[in-house]
Amino acid sequence: MELTVFLAVLAAAFMHASWNLLVKLKLDRFLSLFLIQTLMGVMGIGMLFFFAWPSRESLPYALASGFLHTGYNIFLARSYRDGDLSLVYPVARGAAPLITLLATWLVASEQINAITAIAIGILVSGIWLVAVGRSKTLKLDKVSLFFALVTSCFIAAYTVVDGLGGRASGAASGYTALVFILDAVFLLGTGLYMRGPGIFAKVAPFWKSGVMGALLSASAYWIVIWAMTQAPIAAVAALRETSILFVIFMSAKLLKEQLNWLRIAGGILVVVGAVALRLS
Repeated sequence: MELTVFLAVLAAAFMHASWNLLVKLKLDRFLSLFLIQTLMGVMGIGMLFFFAWPSRESLPYALASGFLHTGYNIFLARSYRDGDLSLVYPVARGAAPLITLLATWLVASEQINAITAIAIGILVSGIWLVAVGRSKTLKLDKVSLFFALVTSCFIAAYTVVDGLGGRASGAASGYTALVFILDAVFLLGTGLYMRGPGIFAKVAPFWKSGVMGALLSASAYWIVIWAMTQAPIAAVAALRETSILFVIFMSAKLLKEQLNWLRIAGGILVVVGAVALRLS
Protein backbone atom coordinates (compact mmCIF):
# COMPACT_ATOMS: atom_id res chain seq x y z
CA MET A 1 0.00 0.00 0.00
CA GLU A 2 1.38 3.40 -0.97
CA LEU A 3 2.34 5.73 1.87
CA THR A 4 -0.13 8.45 0.79
CA VAL A 5 -3.05 6.01 0.87
CA PHE A 6 -1.85 4.49 4.14
CA LEU A 7 -1.65 7.85 5.92
CA ALA A 8 -4.97 9.01 4.45
CA VAL A 9 -6.80 5.93 5.77
CA LEU A 10 -5.19 6.38 9.19
CA ALA A 11 -6.45 9.97 9.19
CA ALA A 12 -9.93 8.68 8.31
CA ALA A 13 -9.72 6.20 11.19
CA PHE A 14 -8.78 9.01 13.56
CA MET A 15 -11.73 11.12 12.40
CA HIS A 16 -14.10 8.17 12.76
CA ALA A 17 -12.92 7.59 16.32
CA SER A 18 -13.15 11.31 17.08
CA TRP A 19 -16.75 11.81 16.07
CA ASN A 20 -17.86 8.68 17.92
CA LEU A 21 -16.13 9.78 21.12
CA LEU A 22 -16.31 13.56 21.03
CA VAL A 23 -19.70 14.24 19.49
CA LYS A 24 -22.03 13.62 22.40
CA LEU A 25 -25.65 14.25 21.43
CA LYS A 26 -28.38 14.01 24.06
CA LEU A 27 -30.46 11.94 21.68
CA ASP A 28 -31.03 8.24 21.24
CA ARG A 29 -28.71 6.58 18.74
CA PHE A 30 -31.20 6.54 15.86
CA LEU A 31 -31.94 10.27 16.18
CA SER A 32 -28.22 11.03 16.34
CA LEU A 33 -27.61 9.02 13.17
CA PHE A 34 -30.65 10.63 11.53
CA LEU A 35 -29.34 14.14 12.24
CA ILE A 36 -25.78 13.45 11.14
CA GLN A 37 -26.80 11.54 8.00
CA THR A 38 -29.26 14.27 6.96
CA LEU A 39 -26.56 16.93 7.31
CA MET A 40 -24.17 14.74 5.30
CA GLY A 41 -26.79 14.66 2.57
CA VAL A 42 -26.80 18.46 2.47
CA MET A 43 -23.01 18.38 2.24
CA GLY A 44 -23.28 15.91 -0.62
CA ILE A 45 -25.48 18.32 -2.60
CA GLY A 46 -22.88 21.02 -2.13
CA MET A 47 -20.07 18.69 -3.22
CA LEU A 48 -21.74 18.03 -6.58
CA PHE A 49 -21.28 21.72 -7.46
CA PHE A 50 -17.51 21.36 -7.13
CA PHE A 51 -16.67 17.83 -8.27
CA ALA A 52 -17.27 15.84 -11.44
CA TRP A 53 -20.43 13.76 -11.44
CA PRO A 54 -20.03 9.97 -11.26
CA SER A 55 -20.67 7.81 -14.31
CA ARG A 56 -24.01 6.14 -14.97
CA GLU A 57 -22.41 2.76 -14.38
CA SER A 58 -21.89 3.64 -10.73
CA LEU A 59 -25.52 4.63 -10.03
CA PRO A 60 -26.70 1.09 -9.11
CA TYR A 61 -23.84 0.88 -6.62
CA ALA A 62 -24.82 4.21 -5.06
CA LEU A 63 -28.46 3.10 -4.74
CA ALA A 64 -27.40 -0.19 -3.17
CA SER A 65 -25.12 1.71 -0.81
CA GLY A 66 -28.01 3.90 0.34
CA PHE A 67 -30.10 0.84 1.13
CA LEU A 68 -27.23 -0.92 2.94
CA HIS A 69 -26.27 2.13 4.99
CA THR A 70 -29.89 2.46 6.10
CA GLY A 71 -29.91 -1.16 7.23
CA TYR A 72 -26.62 -0.60 9.04
CA ASN A 73 -27.96 2.51 10.82
CA ILE A 74 -31.17 0.74 11.89
CA PHE A 75 -29.37 -2.33 13.25
CA LEU A 76 -26.68 -0.24 14.92
CA ALA A 77 -29.30 1.92 16.61
CA ARG A 78 -31.21 -1.20 17.67
CA SER A 79 -28.05 -2.76 19.05
CA TYR A 80 -27.52 0.29 21.25
CA ARG A 81 -30.92 -0.40 22.74
CA ASP A 82 -30.81 -4.18 23.13
CA GLY A 83 -27.18 -5.27 23.01
CA ASP A 84 -24.10 -5.08 25.22
CA LEU A 85 -22.45 -2.25 23.32
CA SER A 86 -19.07 -2.61 24.97
CA LEU A 87 -18.79 -5.82 22.94
CA VAL A 88 -21.29 -5.48 20.08
CA TYR A 89 -19.72 -2.54 18.29
CA PRO A 90 -16.05 -3.62 18.55
CA VAL A 91 -16.93 -7.20 17.57
CA ALA A 92 -18.96 -5.93 14.61
CA ARG A 93 -16.09 -3.74 13.44
CA GLY A 94 -13.66 -6.61 13.98
CA ALA A 95 -15.70 -9.17 12.05
CA ALA A 96 -16.41 -6.83 9.12
CA PRO A 97 -12.88 -6.88 7.60
CA LEU A 98 -12.91 -10.68 7.46
CA ILE A 99 -16.31 -10.71 5.76
CA THR A 100 -15.10 -7.97 3.40
CA LEU A 101 -12.02 -10.03 2.54
CA LEU A 102 -14.20 -13.02 1.65
CA ALA A 103 -16.71 -10.88 -0.27
CA THR A 104 -14.08 -9.11 -2.40
CA TRP A 105 -12.61 -12.49 -3.32
CA LEU A 106 -15.98 -14.01 -4.22
CA VAL A 107 -17.72 -10.98 -5.79
CA ALA A 108 -14.90 -8.86 -7.19
CA SER A 109 -12.31 -11.60 -7.71
CA GLU A 110 -9.84 -9.28 -6.00
CA GLN A 111 -6.56 -11.00 -5.25
CA ILE A 112 -4.34 -10.11 -2.31
CA ASN A 113 -0.92 -11.48 -1.43
CA ALA A 114 -0.10 -13.63 1.59
CA ILE A 115 1.44 -10.74 3.55
CA THR A 116 -1.73 -8.66 3.18
CA ALA A 117 -3.90 -11.58 4.31
CA ILE A 118 -1.69 -12.20 7.36
CA ALA A 119 -1.65 -8.48 8.16
CA ILE A 120 -5.46 -8.34 8.08
CA GLY A 121 -5.60 -11.36 10.39
CA ILE A 122 -3.20 -9.76 12.89
CA LEU A 123 -5.07 -6.45 12.84
CA VAL A 124 -8.45 -8.13 13.34
CA SER A 125 -7.05 -10.21 16.22
CA GLY A 126 -5.95 -6.98 17.86
CA ILE A 127 -9.42 -5.47 17.47
CA TRP A 128 -11.00 -8.50 19.15
CA LEU A 129 -8.54 -8.31 22.05
CA VAL A 130 -9.40 -4.65 22.51
CA ALA A 131 -13.10 -5.57 22.47
CA VAL A 132 -12.56 -8.14 25.23
CA GLY A 133 -10.39 -5.70 27.17
CA ARG A 134 -13.02 -2.94 27.05
CA SER A 135 -15.80 -5.17 28.32
CA LYS A 136 -16.50 -5.64 32.01
CA THR A 137 -17.62 -9.18 31.21
CA LEU A 138 -16.41 -11.74 28.70
CA LYS A 139 -19.95 -12.96 28.12
CA LEU A 140 -21.59 -12.21 24.77
CA ASP A 141 -25.27 -13.19 24.83
CA LYS A 142 -27.18 -14.39 21.79
CA VAL A 143 -28.95 -11.07 21.21
CA SER A 144 -25.69 -9.14 21.30
CA LEU A 145 -23.99 -11.66 19.04
CA PHE A 146 -26.87 -11.49 16.55
CA PHE A 147 -26.75 -7.70 16.30
CA ALA A 148 -22.96 -7.71 16.10
CA LEU A 149 -22.89 -10.16 13.20
CA VAL A 150 -25.75 -8.54 11.28
CA THR A 151 -24.15 -5.12 11.71
CA SER A 152 -20.80 -6.49 10.51
CA CYS A 153 -22.49 -7.95 7.42
CA PHE A 154 -23.95 -4.54 6.56
CA ILE A 155 -20.54 -2.91 7.09
CA ALA A 156 -18.85 -5.43 4.81
CA ALA A 157 -21.61 -5.15 2.19
CA TYR A 158 -21.59 -1.37 1.88
CA THR A 159 -17.78 -1.35 1.96
CA VAL A 160 -17.55 -3.70 -1.02
CA VAL A 161 -20.35 -1.91 -2.89
CA ASP A 162 -18.77 1.51 -2.38
CA GLY A 163 -15.32 0.22 -3.28
CA LEU A 164 -16.62 -1.12 -6.58
CA GLY A 165 -18.85 1.90 -7.12
CA GLY A 166 -16.03 4.34 -6.53
CA ARG A 167 -13.91 2.51 -9.09
CA ALA A 168 -16.74 2.36 -11.66
CA SER A 169 -17.63 6.04 -11.17
CA GLY A 170 -14.48 7.54 -12.64
CA ALA A 171 -14.95 10.31 -10.05
CA ALA A 172 -14.58 9.13 -6.46
CA SER A 173 -15.53 12.49 -4.93
CA GLY A 174 -18.67 12.78 -7.06
CA TYR A 175 -19.64 9.21 -6.19
CA THR A 176 -19.10 9.94 -2.49
CA ALA A 177 -21.39 12.98 -2.75
CA LEU A 178 -24.10 10.87 -4.40
CA VAL A 179 -23.77 8.22 -1.68
CA PHE A 180 -24.19 10.89 1.01
CA ILE A 181 -27.33 12.20 -0.69
CA LEU A 182 -28.93 8.80 -1.21
CA ASP A 183 -28.03 7.67 2.32
CA ALA A 184 -29.78 10.78 3.64
CA VAL A 185 -32.85 10.24 1.46
CA PHE A 186 -33.22 6.61 2.54
CA LEU A 187 -32.75 7.41 6.23
CA LEU A 188 -35.00 10.47 5.97
CA GLY A 189 -37.84 8.29 4.73
CA THR A 190 -37.12 5.68 7.38
CA GLY A 191 -37.03 8.30 10.13
CA LEU A 192 -40.34 9.86 9.08
CA TYR A 193 -41.94 6.43 8.95
CA MET A 194 -40.61 5.33 12.34
CA ARG A 195 -40.84 8.59 14.30
CA GLY A 196 -43.19 10.84 12.32
CA PRO A 197 -42.79 14.53 11.32
CA GLY A 198 -41.95 15.45 14.91
CA ILE A 199 -38.50 13.98 14.39
CA PHE A 200 -37.24 17.30 13.04
CA ALA A 201 -38.23 19.20 16.19
CA LYS A 202 -36.41 16.61 18.31
CA VAL A 203 -33.08 16.93 16.47
CA ALA A 204 -33.15 20.66 15.64
CA PRO A 205 -31.71 21.89 18.98
CA PHE A 206 -28.60 19.75 18.44
CA TRP A 207 -27.70 20.95 14.94
CA LYS A 208 -24.33 22.42 15.96
CA SER A 209 -23.07 19.13 17.38
CA GLY A 210 -24.64 17.41 14.39
CA VAL A 211 -22.62 19.54 11.99
CA MET A 212 -19.38 18.61 13.78
CA GLY A 213 -20.28 14.93 13.65
CA ALA A 214 -21.30 15.17 10.00
CA LEU A 215 -18.06 16.91 9.01
CA LEU A 216 -15.90 14.28 10.71
CA SER A 217 -17.97 11.33 9.50
CA ALA A 218 -18.24 12.63 5.93
CA SER A 219 -14.52 13.40 5.70
CA ALA A 220 -13.61 9.98 7.04
CA TYR A 221 -15.77 8.04 4.59
CA TRP A 222 -14.85 10.30 1.67
CA ILE A 223 -11.21 9.35 2.23
CA VAL A 224 -12.08 5.65 2.52
CA ILE A 225 -13.97 5.58 -0.80
CA TRP A 226 -11.07 7.33 -2.52
CA ALA A 227 -8.58 4.93 -0.91
CA MET A 228 -10.51 1.91 -2.19
CA THR A 229 -9.92 3.17 -5.74
CA GLN A 230 -6.17 3.16 -5.04
CA ALA A 231 -5.66 -0.03 -3.00
CA PRO A 232 -7.33 -3.42 -2.36
CA ILE A 233 -10.75 -2.98 -0.77
CA ALA A 234 -10.10 -5.57 1.96
CA ALA A 235 -6.81 -3.90 2.96
CA VAL A 236 -8.44 -0.46 3.23
CA ALA A 237 -11.38 -1.93 5.18
CA ALA A 238 -9.02 -3.53 7.70
CA LEU A 239 -6.79 -0.47 8.07
CA ARG A 240 -9.85 1.73 8.64
CA GLU A 241 -10.59 -0.28 11.78
CA THR A 242 -7.44 1.06 13.41
CA SER A 243 -9.93 3.65 14.65
CA ILE A 244 -10.33 1.40 17.68
CA LEU A 245 -6.66 2.07 18.53
CA PHE A 246 -7.39 5.79 18.65
CA VAL A 247 -10.45 5.03 20.78
CA ILE A 248 -8.19 3.28 23.32
CA PHE A 249 -5.98 6.32 23.84
CA MET A 250 -8.81 8.87 23.65
CA SER A 251 -10.78 6.88 26.23
CA ALA A 252 -7.76 6.71 28.52
CA LYS A 253 -7.05 10.41 28.14
CA LEU A 254 -10.55 11.91 28.03
CA LEU A 255 -12.70 9.33 29.82
CA LYS A 256 -10.00 8.14 32.25
CA GLU A 257 -10.49 4.49 31.26
CA GLN A 258 -7.73 2.20 32.48
CA LEU A 259 -5.49 0.38 30.02
CA ASN A 260 -5.46 -3.29 31.05
CA TRP A 261 -3.05 -5.80 29.53
CA LEU A 262 -5.61 -7.12 27.03
CA ARG A 263 -6.21 -3.66 25.59
CA ILE A 264 -2.48 -2.94 25.42
CA ALA A 265 -1.79 -6.30 23.72
CA GLY A 266 -4.64 -5.66 21.30
CA GLY A 267 -3.32 -2.20 20.52
CA ILE A 268 0.13 -3.61 19.78
CA LEU A 269 -1.35 -6.18 17.39
CA VAL A 270 -3.35 -3.46 15.64
CA VAL A 271 -0.14 -1.47 15.13
CA VAL A 272 1.76 -4.54 13.89
CA GLY A 273 -1.06 -5.38 11.48
CA ALA A 274 -1.21 -1.80 10.20
CA VAL A 275 2.56 -1.71 9.60
CA ALA A 276 2.38 -5.06 7.80
CA LEU A 277 -0.37 -3.66 5.56
CA ARG A 278 1.84 -0.69 4.73
CA LEU A 279 4.68 -3.03 3.76
CA SER A 280 2.53 -5.47 1.79
